[in-house]
Amino acid sequence: MRAAMALAVAGLALGDLLVKSIVVITMADGRVLDYGVFNLRLAYNTGVAFSLGATLSPWIVVAATAAIVTALAVYLYRAAPGFSRMSRVGAVLLLGGAVGNLVDRMDGAGVVDYLHTGWFPTFNLADVFVTGGVGLLVLGSMRAPARAPEEGS
Repeated sequence: MRAAMALAVAGLALGDLLVKSIVVITMADGRVLDYGVFNLRLAYNTGVAFSLGATLSPWIVVAATAAIVTALAVYLYRAAPGFSRMSRVGAVLLLGGAVGNLVDRMDGAGVVDYLHTGWFPTFNLADVFVTGGVGLLVLGSMRAPARAPEEGS
Protein backbone atom coordinates (compact mmCIF):
# COMPACT_ATOMS: atom_id res chain seq x y z
CA MET A 1 0.00 0.00 0.00
CA ARG A 2 2.76 2.47 0.90
CA ALA A 3 4.70 1.61 -2.25
CA ALA A 4 1.62 2.23 -4.39
CA MET A 5 1.06 5.53 -2.63
CA ALA A 6 4.69 6.54 -3.22
CA LEU A 7 4.40 5.69 -6.93
CA ALA A 8 1.20 7.71 -7.17
CA VAL A 9 2.88 10.68 -5.44
CA ALA A 10 5.77 10.48 -7.92
CA GLY A 11 3.36 10.24 -10.84
CA LEU A 12 1.39 13.30 -9.74
CA ALA A 13 4.57 15.32 -9.14
CA LEU A 14 5.96 14.33 -12.55
CA GLY A 15 2.66 15.17 -14.24
CA ASP A 16 2.61 18.56 -12.58
CA LEU A 17 6.20 19.28 -13.61
CA LEU A 18 5.44 18.21 -17.19
CA VAL A 19 2.50 20.61 -17.41
CA LYS A 20 4.63 23.42 -15.96
CA SER A 21 7.37 22.71 -18.52
CA ILE A 22 4.85 22.87 -21.35
CA VAL A 23 3.47 26.16 -20.03
CA VAL A 24 6.97 27.68 -19.78
CA ILE A 25 7.90 26.53 -23.30
CA THR A 26 4.66 27.66 -24.96
CA MET A 27 3.87 30.82 -23.00
CA ALA A 28 7.28 32.39 -22.34
CA ASP A 29 6.46 35.03 -24.96
CA GLY A 30 3.80 36.49 -22.63
CA ARG A 31 0.76 35.19 -24.45
CA VAL A 32 -2.47 34.75 -22.49
CA LEU A 33 -5.08 32.18 -23.42
CA ASP A 34 -8.50 33.42 -22.31
CA TYR A 35 -11.15 30.80 -21.54
CA GLY A 36 -13.72 33.12 -19.96
CA VAL A 37 -13.92 31.97 -16.35
CA PHE A 38 -10.15 31.51 -16.22
CA ASN A 39 -7.16 32.10 -18.40
CA LEU A 40 -3.71 30.66 -18.79
CA ARG A 41 -0.78 33.00 -18.23
CA LEU A 42 2.77 32.35 -17.13
CA ALA A 43 3.72 33.71 -13.71
CA TYR A 44 6.37 32.86 -11.13
CA ASN A 45 5.70 32.78 -7.40
CA THR A 46 8.94 33.21 -5.46
CA GLY A 47 7.14 32.92 -2.14
CA VAL A 48 4.82 30.25 -0.85
CA ALA A 49 1.02 30.31 -0.62
CA PHE A 50 -0.35 33.65 -1.81
CA SER A 51 3.26 34.86 -2.34
CA LEU A 52 4.00 34.96 1.40
CA GLY A 53 7.76 35.12 1.92
CA ALA A 54 8.43 36.39 -1.61
CA THR A 55 11.06 38.81 -0.29
CA LEU A 56 13.08 36.05 1.40
CA SER A 57 16.11 34.48 -0.23
CA PRO A 58 14.95 31.72 -2.61
CA TRP A 59 17.14 29.20 -0.79
CA ILE A 60 15.52 29.98 2.55
CA VAL A 61 12.14 29.32 0.96
CA VAL A 62 13.44 26.09 -0.62
CA ALA A 63 14.97 24.89 2.66
CA ALA A 64 11.84 25.68 4.68
CA THR A 65 9.61 24.06 2.08
CA ALA A 66 11.83 20.97 1.93
CA ALA A 67 11.71 20.64 5.72
CA ILE A 68 7.91 20.92 5.74
CA VAL A 69 7.46 18.45 2.84
CA THR A 70 9.86 15.99 4.50
CA ALA A 71 8.02 16.18 7.83
CA LEU A 72 4.70 15.79 6.02
CA ALA A 73 5.98 12.77 4.08
CA VAL A 74 7.25 11.08 7.25
CA TYR A 75 3.96 11.69 9.04
CA LEU A 76 1.85 10.43 6.12
CA TYR A 77 4.08 7.37 5.64
CA ARG A 78 3.69 6.42 9.30
CA ALA A 79 -0.01 7.21 9.53
CA ALA A 80 -1.14 5.76 6.18
CA PRO A 81 -2.02 2.26 7.42
CA GLY A 82 -4.63 3.73 9.76
CA PHE A 83 -6.14 6.02 7.13
CA SER A 84 -9.41 5.42 5.34
CA ARG A 85 -9.24 5.03 1.56
CA MET A 86 -10.39 8.63 1.15
CA SER A 87 -7.65 9.87 3.47
CA ARG A 88 -5.05 7.86 1.56
CA VAL A 89 -6.15 9.48 -1.71
CA GLY A 90 -6.00 12.85 0.01
CA ALA A 91 -2.51 12.11 1.34
CA VAL A 92 -1.29 11.15 -2.14
CA LEU A 93 -2.75 14.29 -3.70
CA LEU A 94 -1.36 16.52 -0.94
CA LEU A 95 2.12 15.06 -1.08
CA GLY A 96 2.17 14.83 -4.90
CA GLY A 97 1.36 18.53 -5.19
CA ALA A 98 3.80 19.48 -2.44
CA VAL A 99 6.63 17.53 -4.07
CA GLY A 100 5.82 19.00 -7.50
CA ASN A 101 6.01 22.54 -6.18
CA LEU A 102 9.14 21.79 -4.13
CA VAL A 103 11.03 20.40 -7.13
CA ASP A 104 9.83 23.31 -9.28
CA ARG A 105 11.10 25.87 -6.78
CA MET A 106 14.59 24.32 -6.52
CA ASP A 107 15.99 26.34 -9.45
CA GLY A 108 15.54 29.53 -7.41
CA ALA A 109 13.15 31.13 -9.92
CA GLY A 110 10.02 30.29 -7.94
CA VAL A 111 7.08 28.08 -8.72
CA VAL A 112 5.51 28.26 -12.16
CA ASP A 113 1.88 29.37 -11.87
CA TYR A 114 -0.46 29.58 -14.84
CA LEU A 115 -4.14 29.25 -13.86
CA HIS A 116 -5.60 32.73 -13.44
CA THR A 117 -9.18 33.64 -12.55
CA GLY A 118 -8.95 37.38 -12.01
CA TRP A 119 -10.48 37.08 -8.53
CA PHE A 120 -7.98 34.66 -6.96
CA PRO A 121 -4.17 34.53 -7.00
CA THR A 122 -2.68 32.68 -9.98
CA PHE A 123 -2.05 29.01 -9.16
CA ASN A 124 -1.08 25.68 -10.75
CA LEU A 125 -2.07 22.02 -10.89
CA ALA A 126 0.06 21.15 -7.85
CA ASP A 127 -1.90 23.75 -5.85
CA VAL A 128 -5.12 22.02 -6.93
CA PHE A 129 -3.66 18.70 -5.77
CA VAL A 130 -2.64 20.17 -2.40
CA THR A 131 -6.02 21.83 -1.79
CA GLY A 132 -8.04 18.80 -2.89
CA GLY A 133 -5.74 16.49 -0.94
CA VAL A 134 -6.18 18.44 2.28
CA GLY A 135 -9.94 18.37 1.78
CA LEU A 136 -10.03 14.61 1.23
CA LEU A 137 -7.62 13.99 4.10
CA VAL A 138 -9.86 15.95 6.47
CA LEU A 139 -13.10 14.41 5.17
CA GLY A 140 -11.58 10.93 5.33
CA SER A 141 -10.44 11.48 8.90
CA MET A 142 -13.99 12.38 9.93
CA ARG A 143 -15.24 9.05 8.64
CA ALA A 144 -14.61 5.71 10.31
CA PRO A 145 -10.89 4.85 10.30
CA ALA A 146 -9.60 1.97 8.22
CA ARG A 147 -9.34 -1.34 10.01
CA ALA A 148 -5.82 -2.36 10.94
CA PRO A 149 -4.57 -5.25 8.81
CA GLU A 150 -4.77 -8.58 10.55
CA GLU A 151 -1.51 -10.28 11.45
CA GLY A 152 -0.34 -12.78 8.91
CA SER A 153 -2.14 -11.15 5.99
